Amino acid sequence: MPRALLSVSDKSGLAEFAGGLAALGWELISTGGTAKALRAVGLAVADVSDVTRFPEMLDGRVKTLHPAVHGGLLARRDLPEHMAAIAAHGIEPIDLVCVNLYPFQRAAATAGLSASDVIEQIDIGGPSMLRSAAKNFKAVAVVVDPADYPRVLGALQQGNADVELRRDLAEKVYAHTAAYDAAIARWFARQRDDAFPERATIALARKQMLRYGENPGQRAAFFVEHAGRGLGALAQKGGKELSFNNLLDLEGALLATDPFASQPACAIVKHTTPCGLAVGTNAADAYRKALACDPVSAFGSVIAFTVPVDAETAELVANLFVECVVAPTFSDEAVDTLSRKKNLRVLEGTARWSEGELDLKRVRGGVLMQERSPVTFDEGSWKIATTRQPTSTEMDDLRFAWRAVGSVKSNAILLARNGASIGIGAGQMSRVDAAFVAVHKARLVGHDTAGAALGSDAFFPFRDGIDQAAEAGITAIIQPGGSVRDDEVVAAANEHGMTMVFTGQRLFRH
Repeated sequence: MPRALLSVSDKSGLAEFAGGLAALGWELISTGGTAKALRAVGLAVADVSDVTRFPEMLDGRVKTLHPAVHGGLLARRDLPEHMAAIAAHGIEPIDLVCVNLYPFQRAAATAGLSASDVIEQIDIGGPSMLRSAAKNFKAVAVVVDPADYPRVLGALQQGNADVELRRDLAEKVYAHTAAYDAAIARWFARQRDDAFPERATIALARKQMLRYGENPGQRAAFFVEHAGRGLGALAQKGGKELSFNNLLDLEGALLATDPFASQPACAIVKHTTPCGLAVGTNAADAYRKALACDPVSAFGSVIAFTVPVDAETAELVANLFVECVVAPTFSDEAVDTLSRKKNLRVLEGTARWSEGELDLKRVRGGVLMQERSPVTFDEGSWKIATTRQPTSTEMDDLRFAWRAVGSVKSNAILLARNGASIGIGAGQMSRVDAAFVAVHKARLVGHDTAGAALGSDAFFPFRDGIDQAAEAGITAIIQPGGSVRDDEVVAAANEHGMTMVFTGQRLFRH
C-alpha cells in the first residue's frame, strides 16, 4: 500500500485530494491540525507519531524531524542497500508528501505582531520534508501548491505519475522553499533596518507569459514579487493581453502620477516617459490639459488617472488610439465605451509600491539596487537663488514642474503652466538640448511659452540653458543647484529678470 504524508497550513482542496488518495488505496499519515481536518471528513489517518514512535514535542516544533520520516523519503528504491538499511530499522517508504508551509509572509506583514510571534511562523519541518522528497523525486511525488492537487490526483488515477511530472513538482518545491527562505532573510534584515544586506535574494513568481519582449522574437514573461500587489494587483476590464512594453509604460505612467495621488491627475506616457501630465478639477479636465501638451506623441500611448474614470472621460479617451488606460475605478458606462476599442487594455485598481521596496536595474553579471525616488518633497530645504522672488502663480507652477519632471527620462526639462506640462524635453544627451526640445515641442502645438515655469531634473552646468529659456520667455526655473558654475547660472537668471529656486535634490531617471 503506498503511503502519503500530508501536513498543510492552507487546507483548501485538502479533503478532496486526500479523499482521492484514499479511494486509490493510499495510507494517509498526518500531523496535528491536518489530521483533525481529515478525520472530520471521515478519512482514516495515522498520526505521524505512530510512524516515528515518538511524541510531538516543544509545542509542535519537533514532530517530523525523525529518521522514520526522512529515511522513508530519502531512501532510493533502486539501491538495494538503501532499502535494506531502512528495513533493518523498521522504516517504511513514504511515496507522496503534501506540505505547504506556515504562513510566514502573512505574519511578517501583519501590523502589530511581535517579532517573537513572527519567528514562530518560521516552518522547519515542512521545508525539510519538501526538500527530502524533492531530492528523491524519481520515487516520491511532492506537492507544495494546492493548485496541483487535481493534476497529481488525475495522474495517479490514470497510473501515470511519471518521472517528468515528479521532476516538475520537485522544481516547484525548490523554488518555493527558496522564496520562503528569502522572505525570512528579508524580514531579519529589516529588523536591523538594513535595506542592503550582505546577501540579497529576490523571489519572483511568474504571473504570465507575454507574447514577446520589447521586440518580436524576444521571449518574455511577467514575474511578480508579491501576488496581488503592484501591477499584478490591477484587474483587466477589457482589451488584448498585456505586452512587455505595455507593462513598462504602465510603470512609467503610474510613476508620473504618484506625486499627484491626492488630486485629479492624468499622465500620458510614450516609451516610459510622459508626453503630457496635468492636474485638473476632474479626470476629464486633467486629461484635456495633459493631451494638449503633445497630442501627436499621445498616439499609441498609455494613460494613467489618479481618480475614477467616468463616461465623459472615457468618451474623450476613446477618440484617441491608446494602448492602455489605468485608473482606480471605471464607471459601468466608461467600461462599455472603452470596450468598443478592441485593442485598448482597460486596467482597474491601485498599484502602489510597498514601503521599503527597492528599485532594481539589471546589468551584466549583477543587479544595481537603490532606494526609490521620493514622491513627496520638503519645500523647507528649497532656496530662492535669484534676486527676484517668485510670484504666487509662479510658485504654484514651479511646484508642479518639480513634481512632474522626476518621471521624465534624463536629461529632462519640463515646461509648466496652470497645473499642466506644455513642453517636455526628455532623454537628451545635453541639458541645453533638452531645453531646446521642450520649447520646440511647446511651440509646435501652439503653446505660448512666455511666462511659463521650467523644471530641470539636475543642475545647469552652463548658462546656455538659462539663456535659451529666457529667449522663450520663461520667467521661473526650479532645479537642484550644485554646479561649480551656479554663480554664473544665477547671474544669467538675474540678467534676464528670472526667478530661480534651488531644491538641493537631483531627480535623475536613467
